[in-house]
Amino acid sequence: MSRAIGILGGMGPAATVDLMGRIIAATPAQGDAGHLHLLVDSNPAVPDRNRAIAGEGPSPGPALAAMARGLEAQGAEMLAIACNSAHAWAGEIRAAASVPLVSMIDATVEAIRRDHPGARTIGLLAADACLGAGLYQGPLAQAGFEVLLSEDQPGFMALVYGVKGGETGAAARAGMAAQAEALAARGAELIVAACTEVPLLLGPEESPVPLVDSTAALVAKLVHLAAD
Repeated sequence: MSRAIGILGGMGPAATVDLMGRIIAATPAQGDAGHLHLLVDSNPAVPDRNRAIAGEGPSPGPALAAMARGLEAQGAEMLAIACNSAHAWAGEIRAAASVPLVSMIDATVEAIRRDHPGARTIGLLAADACLGAGLYQGPLAQAGFEVLLSEDQPGFMALVYGVKGGETGAAARAGMAAQAEALAARGAELIVAACTEVPLLLGPEESPVPLVDSTAALVAKLVHLAAD
């Protein structure tokens, strides 16, 4: 028997569908009954995380807490968020539900330490809210890594919001590849896709150095835990 996973999604919708699709692809199933039970609340009305961190908009905490309570009431036995930045409100989510929240941040840092032990300098592609909350900078620094951030954060954010609006064509992909190339040129030995929109534009084959994808890291951990 597998445990039901409750997904707090809609931030953005395409990233939520990507997470679901990857969970399905990563599950060793011979038919319908072999797949994991996914309970998904894809709520695009969650207040903007970037505006909230900047003090320019309402907190998404109450909406995220309500989603967590609803998913638990429907039978979720663990929770996951299809958004890195929303982890800034993980405390409110955990306070609202009695089932565990599987952290995308923790899963990604674990993957970096496990799979890239020789890397020391990391290029971090993350949204404003994720950076403002220090979700990755702190854990990575504690693990002994040097972290490089984009020197064109407005350009990066334009690409992220573009994905939310359906822009995933050649120009957008080239723009995200350029972000990765700029970090590699400054010495990044590893690129971390610390925003769930990034892998919708940038794959391992388009990254100039190894790419650690936060969505992939979360999927691996969820599939392992749900089948445990």
